Amino acid sequence: MSIIPKTREEIELMRESALIVSKTLGMLASEVKPGVTTMHLDKLAEEFIRDHGAVPGFLGLYDFPNTLCMSPNEQVVHGIPNHTPLEEGDIISIDCGALKNEFYGDHAYTFAVGEIAPEVSELLRITKESLYVGIAELKIGKRVGDVGYAIQKFTEDAGYGVVRELVGHGLGRKMHEDPEMPNYGRRGKGKKFIEGMVVAIEPMTNLGTHRIKQLSDGWTILTADKKPSAHFEHDVAIIDGKPEILSTFKYIYQALGIESDEEDAFRQELLAV
Repeated sequence: MSIIPKTREEIELMRESALIVSKTLGMLASEVKPGVTTMHLDKLAEEFIRDHGAVPGFLGLYDFPNTLCMSPNEQVVHGIPNHTPLEEGDIISIDCGALKNEFYGDHAYTFAVGEIAPEVSELLRITKESLYVGIAELKIGKRVGDVGYAIQKFTEDAGYGVVRELVGHGLGRKMHEDPEMPNYGRRGKGKKFIEGMVVAIEPMTNLGTHRIKQLSDGWTILTADKKPSAHFEHDVAIIDGKPEILSTFKYIYQALGIESDEEDAFRQELLAV
């Protein structure tokens, strides 16, 4: 397989798809609370996506049964929504996809359910920061290994386990395109980045071991030591040789009353380089 570059027009269509996912996560942000079931959140998301002129990107993909991947606590990714209520102190990774104008958006955020333990809050902070550390390496002249190395070094230096078996990926008319984007690697190794490529970068970081296992449902991935795991994801294009984030967390922050300039600050840092 080879990387499929996108035209500027196609990237703008992908931005539309990414923003539908971003707005869906923003809508869900105020709904994530103790007592709510992941199945209820899943139904809200499907309705929201369809109301915005798109179709759920995950529903039926590889026979996945739902709109959202909902992965609480020790679940890393690909958790299936169910009727178990969320509890105070949980965390929940919500991974969402949408298909509009023949292009996919794919975007994830890990939410706190009420008040969470300080060490878990720190896990979320470091994992989200590692996402931007990785995105900063997505430039012409760099390679896949540069992104993976940056994420791995940042998170392992903080004492966390970086999942090896699950990776980010190219994005476009298919949910999963070339290249695979691991969250570990060696500088200067892997496929070279090209103008117009679009990828989903998604660090998955564990409070304990990097090792994982899969449940018998064939989907749910959880940490081998059952310690919490965090997951954050952005869709990113290379435009004029530098990364441009197509998705956004701003709708989540607006819903939660969080003041954050992280995305603007990141763009300013890129311009300064």
